[in-house]
Amino acid sequence: MAEGDNNSVYQLAAETSSLEEQLQGWGEVILMTDKVLRWERAWFPLALMSVVSFSFLTTEQQQRFHEICRNLVKSRRRVVGWWKRLFTLKEEKPKMYFMTMLFTLAVVAWIGQQVHNLFLTYLIVSFLLLFPGLNQHGIITKYIGMAKREINKLLKHKEKKNE
Repeated sequence: MAEGDNNSVYQLAAETSSLEEQLQGWGEVILMTDKVLRWERAWFPLALMSVVSFSFLTTEQQQRFHEICRNLVKSRRRVVGWWKRLFTLKEEKPKMYFMTMLFTLAVVAWIGQQVHNLFLTYLIVSFLLLFPGLNQHGIITKYIGMAKREINKLLKHKEKKNE
């Protein structure tokens, strides 16, 4: 053996000893990981594939989480937009604002008078919990579209009477 070979053997031994010291607290984890990677038990390949699959599913869940956050931001923007429009209406057309608020509050008061409070609360909570699914399947858009068409028909009919 040449002297250069001895130096490389000593250097390898020193580096190995140093690495062992650095990983001292991780010994059990490293030994178990080694057993899993070498498939010492029959179910280890299944466990490996499960971990890998879960890691990729986590990515899908992250994307869904991102989508949910984006939808929450959109919803918040819509509410803020409606709120700003309401105050713009209040400043620009105070009579229209007053009539809109009066009508809205009268309808809410009438509904509150007609329906028992607990049942009304049940309906509101149920609607709020079902709203995302209704929106996802286009049911909300469908009925809002129907309501808009009916309102437009009523307005056109009223305009024809006025002419």
